[in-house]
Amino acid sequence: MAAQTLLVFTKTTGFRHDSIPAGVEAVRRIAADLGAEVEHTEDAAVHDPVELARFAAVVWLSPSGDVLGELERAALADYVTGGGGWAGVHGAATAEPSWPFFTELVGARFIGHPPGCTPGEVDVVVADHPATAHLPKRWAWTDEWYSFDERPQHVEVLLEADETTYEAGELAMGAPHPLAWHRRLEAGQCFYTALGHDAGAYEDEDFLGHLAGGLRSVLPAR
Repeated sequence: MAAQTLLVFTKTTGFRHDSIPAGVEAVRRIAADLGAEVEHTEDAAVHDPVELARFAAVVWLSPSGDVLGELERAALADYVTGGGGWAGVHGAATAEPSWPFFTELVGARFIGHPPGCTPGEVDVVVADHPATAHLPKRWAWTDEWYSFDERPQHVEVLLEADETTYEAGELAMGAPHPLAWHRRLEAGQCFYTALGHDAGAYEDEDFLGHLAGGLRSVLPAR
């Protein structure tokens, strides 16, 4: 049986995370453990019906800004709704601000975060998902604490931020404050995690397990 291949897409037209190279290498290691391969690109043209058909899932690793043309957007939408997997990591919630469908894909739009990476605590809401099964019920973590324009709809929320454990300020969403979720989008599976700002996250076993589980959850059964 041919190895599955994951597409990792990291094009940015806005803020660019220094952690992108570490993230790409982490996905390569995870894919190898899953018996899969990785193709990394910043060329939006890969979002083409023929090209996308080669991939078991698409991983948007901290892209930013508008990164696709209209035909490329249509190809990605058709790929996911037709049964392809999509996973978004951290800055993916800042991408494609002018594409309404992307809100359905990623789940919610990033609106900001308190300054810097700060310690806080995460509540595991669903303990039996592949992205969370290894985590403690309360997970102490340091990251950028993303806030969103709304709580995502039609998703299974996996992780929530406890805003009492960090300074949310004017970006407080109140409870619940979702951080990671999974959903079915027609025939496709989607996963998003707001975590993963710092390069060091991609060496942390708890975070790597979270990311690996998220990727597994969008891959087609073999």
